[in-house]
Amino acid sequence: MQMEAQPRVLKRPRMEDAHTYEEWKAAALAYDEKSGGARWRRADQSRRYDHKVIRRRLEELLEVKASGDPHEVLFYLNEGIHGNMGNIGSSALYRKAKFGTKDLVTDYITELSGALDMVAEVDDDTIPRLEKLDFFRRAGHCFGRSALMLSGGGALGPFHLGVLKALLEQGLLPNVISGASAGSMMAAIIGTRTNDNLRDTFEAKTLASTFEDVAEGSIELLKGNRRMGIAEVRGFVEHEIPDITFQEAFELTGRRINISVSPREMYQHSRLLNAVTSPNVYIREAVLASCAIPGIFPAVTLAAKNAQGQRRPYVPSRQWVDGSVTDDLPIRRLTRLYGVNHFITSQTNPVIIWAMRDTQAQDNLFAKLFEINQNATREWLRATFPLAMQLTQGMYPLNMVTRMAYSVATQDYTADINILPRRRFWDPRKLLSILSEEEIRYLISEGEAATWPKIEMIRNCTMVSRTLDAILDRMEELPIYHNA
Repeated sequence: MQMEAQPRVLKRPRMEDAHTYEEWKAAALAYDEKSGGARWRRADQSRRYDHKVIRRRLEELLEVKASGDPHEVLFYLNEGIHGNMGNIGSSALYRKAKFGTKDLVTDYITELSGALDMVAEVDDDTIPRLEKLDFFRRAGHCFGRSALMLSGGGALGPFHLGVLKALLEQGLLPNVISGASAGSMMAAIIGTRTNDNLRDTFEAKTLASTFEDVAEGSIELLKGNRRMGIAEVRGFVEHEIPDITFQEAFELTGRRINISVSPREMYQHSRLLNAVTSPNVYIREAVLASCAIPGIFPAVTLAAKNAQGQRRPYVPSRQWVDGSVTDDLPIRRLTRLYGVNHFITSQTNPVIIWAMRDTQAQDNLFAKLFEINQNATREWLRATFPLAMQLTQGMYPLNMVTRMAYSVATQDYTADINILPRRRFWDPRKLLSILSEEEIRYLISEGEAATWPKIEMIRNCTMVSRTLDAILDRMEELPIYHNA
């Protein structure tokens, strides 16, 4: 007797098995349907935000847009555009469901961005272009923008490439990007290439072949057993980063890249190099300085282009070292320079990554206590720093080591959105080694996988600022004609 065929059981897709964002998204949506996350997204109510205010604002916005009167839309928008209206910018809204947040929040942000585009496209005879331009400049200034900060990380730098790739593919890469140490390499690579020239940049084979070209001992290199020396760092920088200044890079790509460098001298201050503060400084020397780990790689004198186009030393009396020592995440400076008020970090700093917790992704007593303890420890260290420096005054190099240790310990290494490796402990012998192609491929894929769960949060939190920036870019390119 023939046995009845058993129905085939389809394997449910898992987020951990995804190779692309679309695969991850499908698995996350399937998980939410099973866990109740999808039902939670569809309901307005939640203690995490003021759903009544957002529902009312959405209905008002839809009514104003439906009127077809652009003056009414502009009047409504002039009442204020807020990134955290009713607490919709809170990371707590992205903990319940694996994919995205409340449909109400997403709908409101989408309609708000659409209203901005609607005003921008209105004929200049209806709303004078100068009036529109004034509004969008004020709105952009008040709303602010986002920045991506790439931390130090030694040989873990390819993780940042995975983060950059995932954001770029979704059109979510901020045009303000900072980098320190290994992060400065990746910021420089992305900031000196147009989108059309980035395809090969994200391939593990490209990076591995670059190191093979600039390093000796290719057999050990391919095994990943070769320590990275200054010759390899310099060769990689010269191979991958064009010999251009910060201003030239900005004119080429429109990206505002920033590189942190720390002073070798005791009583000098760190700097954030970019097209605003140091437009004529060459990016290559800035990257070499930011990667100059004290005691391992030599300090670097920066270089700049003079009026005749010649390379000259920049502040020749000073040398610079690893940017992550004093300014791994330069939040205050980015805020002052570009009006940034929302920060995303790709964090791989091996000094602290093992102890980090993404408190924004957790909502429990342990996470709160952990955050309080970290903040209290940092404040205690800041208070004892003057005493420690007084005790070690004149005791070189102990005073230098003390200063660097306090600087590392008192920095804040988290942002509004934190992209962290799933694996926190790394073989310390590998942190300064030349990685094999397989190891580079693994780190790039880890960067992508760590970014995918944050994509919808980044999309929502940056949608309005991206819309405002795009509108201003279009409008400011066109000449303004004044009526006689």
